Amino acid sequence: MQNKTIKLLFLGDLAGQPGVSMFCKWVPRLKEKHKIDAVVVNGENASKNGKGISPELVGQLQEAGADVITSGNHVWGNKKIYGYFDSGNGILLRPANYPAGCPGKGHIFIDVKGCLVAVVNLLGRVFMREDLDCPFRTIQSLLSLCESKTKIIFVDFHAEATSEKRAMFYFLDGKVSGVYGTHTHVQTADEQVSELGTSYITDLGFSGSRDSALGVEYNIILDRFLTQMPAHFKIEKNGPMVMTGVMTEVDTETGKAVKIERISFIDDELVI
Repeated sequence: MQNKTIKLLFLGDLAGQPGVSMFCKWVPRLKEKHKIDAVVVNGENASKNGKGISPELVGQLQEAGADVITSGNHVWGNKKIYGYFDSGNGILLRPANYPAGCPGKGHIFIDVKGCLVAVVNLLGRVFMREDLDCPFRTIQSLLSLCESKTKIIFVDFHAEATSEKRAMFYFLDGKVSGVYGTHTHVQTADEQVSELGTSYITDLGFSGSRDSALGVEYNIILDRFLTQMPAHFKIEKNGPMVMTGVMTEVDTETGKAVKIERISFIDDELVI
């Protein structure tokens, strides 16, 4: 008898209104076309200025199909979200290795077609300004809790360095269903399922304007590189829009990933 599987969609950082618009337009269609059972998206750049997320945006993304919203170092960019962590519906995560006194939580359990799925959010430390607890030891501590409830565990590792993300994959290989990098806004082409059943990609990429510097107007970034002067970032709203991520199938009995498929497409009709 063939084991039952569930299919999940994981999407990289949403860059401002273009990213949110892409999510709201395409996720319902992707769910229907590919029979997606749950959606996890990184929303830490969803605000119009590209830093943070508001309670209103959390509701908008949830209505469009988000089951879990992960984040990273920009999660505190909108102060309205501080109190929301304690009073909201709980689908928004902040990295688990922030100090215990910070609002919110870094893991969640969701029901997917009768199966409990754990999602853990972590923040890397290499090349990052935040002085946080070790993400490796943090997930090591959380694994006991997650494993006591389910075998299906996914990790959003919001980190800058490819080496740190890759190291996390080897650290968790065979222990979780998937380790997916976010933060750099550039989708990598190294998706895989290990022999031990852990799926991986170094970075899911992002949703936003294709003709931008990671979602920001590229002229601003060019001037900053050329002059080394501080600049106010503005989200690029023009040009074709892009959305990237992965679809993963996981065996509900073993928690092992059986398939990972990279997705990337352009929408040249969406107007912001």
